[in-house]
Amino acid sequence: MKKNNNIIIIQARQTSKRLPNKVLKKIGKRTVCEIIFERLKKSRFTDKIVFAIPNNKKNYHLKKHLKQINAEIFLGSEDNVLKRIYGAAKKFKSKNIIRITADCPLIDPKLVDDMLIKFSKNKFDYINNAEFNGYSDGFDIEVFTFSALKTAYKNARTQPEKEHVTPFLKNNKKMKIGRFKQVENFRTKLSIDHLEDYQNVTKIFEYFKPNIHFPIKSVFKNKLHIKILKKIKFKEDLLKNKTIKGQKLWLKANKIIPGGSMLLSKNPERYLPDFWPTYFKSAKGCKIRDYDNNNYIDLSLMGVGTNVLGYANSQIDNAVKKNISKSNMSTLNCKEEIILAEKLIELHPWADMTRFARAGGEANAIAIRIARAATNKDNVAFCGYHGWHDWYLSTNLNNKDKNKNLDTHLIKGLKINGVPKSLKKTVFPFVYGDIKGINNLIKEKNIGTIKMEVCRNTEPDKVFLKHIRKICNDNKIVLIFDECTTGFRQSLGGLHQEVGVNPDIAIFGKALGNGYAITAIIGKKEIMENAKESFISSTFWTERIGPTAALATINFMEKHMTWKKIIKIGKKIQTNWKNLANENNLKIKVNGIPSLTNFVFQNSKHQSYKTLITQEMLIKNILATNAVYPCINHEDNILNFYFDKLNDIFKLIKKCEDGYDLNKFLKSRDSMKEFRRLN
Repeated sequence: MKKNNNIIIIQARQTSKRLPNKVLKKIGKRTVCEIIFERLKKSRFTDKIVFAIPNNKKNYHLKKHLKQINAEIFLGSEDNVLKRIYGAAKKFKSKNIIRITADCPLIDPKLVDDMLIKFSKNKFDYINNAEFNGYSDGFDIEVFTFSALKTAYKNARTQPEKEHVTPFLKNNKKMKIGRFKQVENFRTKLSIDHLEDYQNVTKIFEYFKPNIHFPIKSVFKNKLHIKILKKIKFKEDLLKNKTIKGQKLWLKANKIIPGGSMLLSKNPERYLPDFWPTYFKSAKGCKIRDYDNNNYIDLSLMGVGTNVLGYANSQIDNAVKKNISKSNMSTLNCKEEIILAEKLIELHPWADMTRFARAGGEANAIAIRIARAATNKDNVAFCGYHGWHDWYLSTNLNNKDKNKNLDTHLIKGLKINGVPKSLKKTVFPFVYGDIKGINNLIKEKNIGTIKMEVCRNTEPDKVFLKHIRKICNDNKIVLIFDECTTGFRQSLGGLHQEVGVNPDIAIFGKALGNGYAITAIIGKKEIMENAKESFISSTFWTERIGPTAALATINFMEKHMTWKKIIKIGKKIQTNWKNLANENNLKIKVNGIPSLTNFVFQNSKHQSYKTLITQEMLIKNILATNAVYPCINHEDNILNFYFDKLNDIFKLIKKCEDGYDLNKFLKSRDSMKEFRRLN
């Protein structure tokens, strides 16, 4: 094989979160990036070696060092690594690119050449050696044509595709893809991600010193690597091996589904980036099986708050199966919606009428439509979270003052692209518990509707809720309680019943159908009848599954008084969190009602500690964050197991608080910040 403008591009940066400045750490007298540079010079079939590094001040010392060792440099984007690699390849007129990361100083130039031979012989667009057992983490090589890279650069849209460079290529069916498989078993982690990795790689070079050009086979000959290194299990390997299929599905989803998932709360970036299982194969009780055939205990959100009776509850499922065998849909209406409406009104005597929908966001939009029709006033005052519809998100059209937009209510910096500017100044937020604030809004904004959650991160404020009820009565304002999340958890119906304050309209969802799509808008006759004078209609609001599931769910709850059990479980969780924190001398704040509870570490590392909990629990086959939505299947034996494992993690966090390097233990990027539902 001849050289044919084959360019090695080494991806490098100083700002590794897990081990900062790792590429400038010394092994003997040379830096990590200098060693990989010198080793790769031995490749027979490559023309040039280029370091592609971020163009910013954070990488000043790396740039300076690379110039000192006479290496070619390309400066590009830090976050869009695909753009950086493409820019380097274009500048140096590459025909074929060999992509290598700078944290792999043991990379073998002969392996590069062997892959280039196979790549050229078979006329592949892309080839790698990373997707078959055989090669250790630390010997990863990708080879691809400039043409293939250009296609990826022009068409990649998602952040994972841009950050990891080649996902678009691997998932493109038009590409001719090859895989370089090693027959011998070289399975040991030898990339440098963490301090222990650096220490282990250093030991290998010390063994062979002063020779830095030893081949890969020498490391593994006669199991030399086992003799040199301590035999340990790497958590990152465990995590990667656990969730291979789940991560592949997530990468595919990002190509064909905008945003990757239909629900922001199910985005794996919110839990454990690069390692979260993401997709379920089956679920029962409080246990989930993923597509890598891992079985997990769900001690997190239980279907994002939908499954208080557990997954695949047989009584609910059997009721649904029985009815859909007679058909789920017909030209005629289903009787079940009448029975369900009667039941909801029976449980809430203040209400007279009911409408149904399938999701919380649309139920909230329906309620607002009805209230505006009833009052003939556009302006709405609200607090809390109420979905994705324009009426709600238009708040951020108001002004950039954080107290007058959703930054204090939802996600900081939330973008509202696509929301009509004509809705500006029709929706006004207020802070839960702020009597003066809501009073001023009533005086200044001609408010026709007040919309709010009864509570979320605190116990309900009875004084405040009674005040809200009074000002609504005094000013002929429609009061809407959004109980999509709180309903049917701490009572058989709405949480507002427990505080003795009735709204004019209440909305229920999530737990109402125990995982089946059904939401309900109930209210007083004089308000609800205005729905007849507005266009509120949808084909699939008339299907049979939702009402059937809701009826079966309510009947099950009523028979077993499930809310009492859920409250008991929630209180136990809250108490044990506090006890574990005290035992380990950690400061946490426990929030929420027992059936919707979470805790927050009282320090600047909260997000990292939350991510660490998810990571360590996942290894132990538990889905967990800093929040638990209890279900009736969270029995004592499951909770005891959970708290036993959580205690170990709290001890680890205490070590980090006392000076241990958190990055030594954390194998993932921090999770995205969670939804802030209530101010």
